[in-house]
Amino acid sequence: MSSGRLEETTFLQMFRLLSLCIPGAAPSLSQNQRSALASSHAHRRLRRGWIWKQLFVPEEDPTPQVIGQLRSDSDRGESSIRYILSGEGAGDLFQIDESTGEIWMLRKLDREEKASYVLQAQAINRRSSQPEELQSEFIITVQDINDNVPLFQNEPYESSIPEMCPLGTTVARVTATDADDPMFGNNAKLIYSILQGEPYFSVEPKTGIIVTSWPNMDREARDQYLVVVQAKDMLGLSGGHSSSTTVTVSLTDVNDNGPTFQHHVYAFGVPENAAVGTTVGRIMAEDGDIGINAKMSYSLEDSLEESGTFIIRTDPVTQEGVVLLAKPLDFETKRRFVLAAEAVNDYPDTRFLPLDKFRDRMTLKIIVEDVDEPPVFLHPLYEWKVPENVVVGTAVGSVSARDGDAFDNPVRYSIDRRSDAISAFRIDPNNGTVTVVQPLDRETSAWHNFSAEAKETAQGRLSSSVKLFIKVLDINDNVPRLARDYQPYICEGTQPGEPVQLISAVDPDEPVEGHHFYFSMVPDRHINPNFTLRDNQDNTASVMARRSSFSRQDRSQYLLPVVLTDGGTALSSTSTLTISVCTCQPAGHCPSGGVRARSMGVSLQSLIGLAVCLFTLTVLSVLLLLLRRHRRKQREALEVDTKELELELPDVLSQKVLYYSPVGAEWAAVPLRPRPSRKERRLRREDVRASIRMSLRESHLIGPEDDVFRQFILERLAEADGDPCVPPFDRLRTYAYEGAGSPAGSLSSLDS
Repeated sequence: MSSGRLEETTFLQMFRLLSLCIPGAAPSLSQNQRSALASSHAHRRLRRGWIWKQLFVPEEDPTPQVIGQLRSDSDRGESSIRYILSGEGAGDLFQIDESTGEIWMLRKLDREEKASYVLQAQAINRRSSQPEELQSEFIITVQDINDNVPLFQNEPYESSIPEMCPLGTTVARVTATDADDPMFGNNAKLIYSILQGEPYFSVEPKTGIIVTSWPNMDREARDQYLVVVQAKDMLGLSGGHSSSTTVTVSLTDVNDNGPTFQHHVYAFGVPENAAVGTTVGRIMAEDGDIGINAKMSYSLEDSLEESGTFIIRTDPVTQEGVVLLAKPLDFETKRRFVLAAEAVNDYPDTRFLPLDKFRDRMTLKIIVEDVDEPPVFLHPLYEWKVPENVVVGTAVGSVSARDGDAFDNPVRYSIDRRSDAISAFRIDPNNGTVTVVQPLDRETSAWHNFSAEAKETAQGRLSSSVKLFIKVLDINDNVPRLARDYQPYICEGTQPGEPVQLISAVDPDEPVEGHHFYFSMVPDRHINPNFTLRDNQDNTASVMARRSSFSRQDRSQYLLPVVLTDGGTALSSTSTLTISVCTCQPAGHCPSGGVRARSMGVSLQSLIGLAVCLFTLTVLSVLLLLLRRHRRKQREALEVDTKELELELPDVLSQKVLYYSPVGAEWAAVPLRPRPSRKERRLRREDVRASIRMSLRESHLIGPEDDVFRQFILERLAEADGDPCVPPFDRLRTYAYEGAGSPAGSLSSLDS
């Protein structure tokens, strides 16, 4: 094949491939090209070309119409080719004439719903029913019209800017969208404009950015603006669509105002008896700002004489200055106060105002109002001391009160009649002198606390009271005595010099340096041969034995007088100790002599335990009594049987018993065991009784129905049955204790 032929064939193949890949292309081959393609592919059917133009259809057109034609170049107009259409919208939106290849649009289309449709076309030979052309794909494009209105996004719009902001400050940006095709004409090209809000605001036409166009907008004059912005397509030309939106613009506050008092002088009145902390009045400085920019603090400036009488605090909610009383007032001392009050912004901003514009001053006048006040005592309380042996009529002290009002009315004094001290003291109604009217006793009442009252004699007859504290001083007017009722005792084996009792003394008096007692025996011509007294020099004394061989049989009690003397004016008293002689236990304890029985409370648990123990002992006693009777009857029966056997047996067997051996079936004589001695027998029974007593003590908490109790009874019965000291001390006792009616029977031949 020549190079020219090869190039032609390659060109035809590329052209055919390009016609399949590019929709809307109208392939057309010359006769020579068809012949060359056929000769290069003799083994294949010749593929002819499609002939069509690019298809477009306007949207929103409801009229059925022909929008294009598909035709094969082999179609000679003889209706030999049938055209078939498939793909998106085929048969529903689009239809093809099978004979001519004309494509019809059946109903209106919406580009915003679908902008293009991809379809496939086939050409079939009617005679051979074979494809005349290969299936080809083409696109129908929906042409846009301006049928959509611009829509704003993210509505509603709200924005805020600070007041006094400069020109050109950005306020907000509005954005609208148009559903029309932005690539086709000007249908979707928007222009923004201001419908409302001029001359304060303007908008950039293409971007929708709103900016300020008015200088120094003042929030205190107007704090909110409503801006209306329009968006129009077709670049704003006539015939286009438009829509609008609103933007709410708020002005935020800046500190461009200082506090200002509406009045230069404020006057308040306050009664002289007002309590500290009382609100005298409120002042207020106006500030056009809000929030933190309106926060202010108040202060007072007063002279040195009036310093600290009043203070001012800022109310955080209302921003008022609250004037408070800080010290008590007295109308008679000062009746008028003149103060200077100042209000200062907490956060001044010098960008808008000078620093001195953020403060303001005014004058505050406070008038003290007179009130009728009760008498006032010179002291808040009175405290006096008086010895307990003071003479009746002695003046203890005096109280004094005066009327603080301008009239200075006289006052009268009295003692509170509800107090117990009214019987011991009296107050002079004119001069307030307090005197003693009855003897005092410190040991009965060491303090007398009561109130004295002062009352006006005129006007409102107001009164006031004051506390009086009178301390009664001690004198040595009481004798010492023993600290308690001692019950000493001495053991019979006490040796000379051993202590018998430690004693101490008490005294109702209270000397300043504390008590110091002296102990001694009553002076006598003869020294006490039995006891002596040793003063321990620590307010105690020890009673000592002077001899031994104290015997309760000789004498059971001894009387020992003891002289007690205090360290004051040497008052003394004599007390007698009763010393008992006791037969003491090894540890030195006296169970009876010299010790008094003390009553002790018995708890409910102790009573229950005692009752259970008594019940157990009673039951055991009855059982032991029945057991003893039973054993006695058995012993008597055995003695009778033994005597009968002794009468029947020969003398040689008088001390023996017959024994039957089942092996040899013979009788045998077995000697009886010797009777144990009485002493040995008594000792064994004592051991048994001790065991019984011990068991009783261990089981005092169990009842007669308890398993332990029943086991105890069985063990005691077994001990009694197995006691070798019970007569007749031979093997006959086994049969004697066997009992009657045994189900096993007996092997003894005695019964036979």
